[in-house]
Amino acid sequence: MTRYDGDTERTFAALPPAHGRGFAQTWWGLAWLRALEDTALDSAQLKAGRRLARAGAVGAVSVRPGRLTAVVQDRDGTAHRADVLLETLSPGQWDRLLDMTVERAGHVAALLDREMPPHLVEDAAAAGVELLPGLGDLEPECDCGTWDHCGHTAALCYQVARLLDQDPFVLLLMRGRDEAAVLEGLQTRGGASAAERSGPEGVDAVEAYTAGDILPPLPGLPGLPDEPGAPPSLDTGTPPAPGIDPAALEFLAARTAVQAHRLLAEALGEQRPDSAPELTVAQDVVRLAAGEPAREVADRLADGSGRGREGLAAAVLAWRHGGRAGLSVLDEEWRVAGEALARARAALDSAWDPDERPELRARSNRWTVVGAPIQLRLGRDGRWWPYRKERGRWLPAGRAAQDPATALTSARLAAGDGAVPGSGH
Repeated sequence: MTRYDGDTERTFAALPPAHGRGFAQTWWGLAWLRALEDTALDSAQLKAGRRLARAGAVGAVSVRPGRLTAVVQDRDGTAHRADVLLETLSPGQWDRLLDMTVERAGHVAALLDREMPPHLVEDAAAAGVELLPGLGDLEPECDCGTWDHCGHTAALCYQVARLLDQDPFVLLLMRGRDEAAVLEGLQTRGGASAAERSGPEGVDAVEAYTAGDILPPLPGLPGLPDEPGAPPSLDTGTPPAPGIDPAALEFLAARTAVQAHRLLAEALGEQRPDSAPELTVAQDVVRLAAGEPAREVADRLADGSGRGREGLAAAVLAWRHGGRAGLSVLDEEWRVAGEALARARAALDSAWDPDERPELRARSNRWTVVGAPIQLRLGRDGRWWPYRKERGRWLPAGRAAQDPATALTSARLAAGDGAVPGSGH
């Protein structure tokens, strides 16, 4: 893991207890918690961490590149130093991130407004830079001696989710640079880009000929484009040949450009190859619809899929939240039994304190919150998927989580219901 040897550090005063509120309200705060909950092997430690964080047992939090530190007090008053390590970005990754960000004014404006737009994270990932932590990225260290995440490191992570909600620059500091360095890098690149657009001054032809160096050296190979190219418009003003749908062809050409961009990224080593099996026809229809085709193309996909317009819209939501797995959870209802049922019940029992657990009504792999338009669906891989009810139809409300409390929070936020009991974090 990359270590930091500089002196950039921010210290945040201890936050008040979080009784009656969630630890994360923003999508990036929830993503941080998913990284914690996907990594921790013991759900009881997560529950203990939530309890400590809610009680205000986490002291001042020190944030510096690659490391979080805080003193966490047990209920008996014993203090423990908890650290969580996160790999910092390399100089090359920072260069790619800043180059990509400065080319999109909206990304810069969002950061200045203390927001983390999803497109910034997606564009960064396409450039080979993972901003948000993933499975196994949050490495715990605690003087209590636990080798995995303990209640103290979990409490620290839950508290940091609240800090991230307020300021995404906290995440960038963990990744290696503070706010001043990030803004300076963006400003420098912004000035350089403006100079490049203005173009260099011309050179007198006589001087160039006299110098004898007329032919410049060949340029290097171009790098990966920031985004897929746009295909030319097929609207020529003349009627198309019989059986030809220009809108459908334009859409397919655009999706092909996206696929070509992905394959080029793999060839250049800037993206890991996708080893998943090929899509079925039904799955591919949903994937195409997720590309936001023109209305007439979307209608054809809806009719051809047999889902109808609303059904296809729900499938697109599921695809965007979880690809094949998300689509499977939308379409399949299956009976949970045996070991899978025992694990599900254990996860539900440990997700909340007894007085916080919501009342759930179970049917097959679906647990519905009584009195609220919110539902949890259990995937065959043991993850929990949030759903909300809208106009009589259950719709996907977010990405899957290992912890049902995290999934329930996503469902609550999507449903706009801030009064759901036991909404966890």
